[in-house]
Amino acid sequence: MAEAARTVSASERPATKRVGPGAWVWAPLLLMTVVAVIGVQYYAAPLGVRLRHPMHAWLRPSGYIGQTAGLLTFAGFLFMWLFPLRKRFRKVEWLGPVPRWLDIHIAVGILLPLLGAIHASFRVSGVIGLGYISMLIVCASGFIGRYLYVRIPRTRNGVEMGLSEVNGHQRAMLVEIAEATGLTVVDVQEILKVDNSPAHPGIVQAFMQMMRDDLARGRAVRRLRAQVKARGRSNPESLKKVATLARREMALSQHARLLDATQAIFRHWHAAHRPFAITAFIAVTIHVVVVVAVGATWF
Repeated sequence: MAEAARTVSASERPATKRVGPGAWVWAPLLLMTVVAVIGVQYYAAPLGVRLRHPMHAWLRPSGYIGQTAGLLTFAGFLFMWLFPLRKRFRKVEWLGPVPRWLDIHIAVGILLPLLGAIHASFRVSGVIGLGYISMLIVCASGFIGRYLYVRIPRTRNGVEMGLSEVNGHQRAMLVEIAEATGLTVVDVQEILKVDNSPAHPGIVQAFMQMMRDDLARGRAVRRLRAQVKARGRSNPESLKKVATLARREMALSQHARLLDATQAIFRHWHAAHRPFAITAFIAVTIHVVVVVAVGATWF
């Protein structure tokens, strides 16, 4: 079994890197927060008072900072639509793996609401108000989408895995954990055992089961670490590696059990997510075209 696993290329192995925006997203978030804090007096003032405010030339929507934020917001909107295209066209792998595109997609999705708010001087109405509300809904629903995405077993390239592939990788992981801990494969299986009862839940039940599974992984890993320590193997690095492997192995089992339900919910999520994303894009595009047409820019 271990030999079979070694013949699998690295890109075909289960994804191991956590999907998320990464720590770099904090730098632009911090910068925008600083702008918001510095301009709080301006943003909180009535429109008539803003006109006479010394920072009006910088913070108004067509000001130096305001419109720069608007340009970056529009660029972010355009980029957000590249991720679905990257997922659809698998032949352009030279552009990078899908999971890393998702990392940036999530990061941009987190930054856009604050960036858009700074551009609008924290006042939105009319068409752009509709676009902004749609964008907030899209960003909020994106967290649900990410939660579901990581619960569909995938390779490191983001390709969905079949149940037979999942089972093969699980067996290889069990062997690896057993070798690292000195336990037998049967003992490891017993500690990391998941609920194998038939799973055909509805949406609410599926989410409840996913959250129970998240908690169950933590409990099982603590039991495994305790047994490994009891055998005198308390090297921190070794324990960390075993815990990581154990979480992945259990996650594969749990995700495979709920795979049909997760894929069905993910399809519903896409159907609900897309109209708001399209609405936001159309509203923002109309806004940009009008602003450029009337020349309300600093460039």
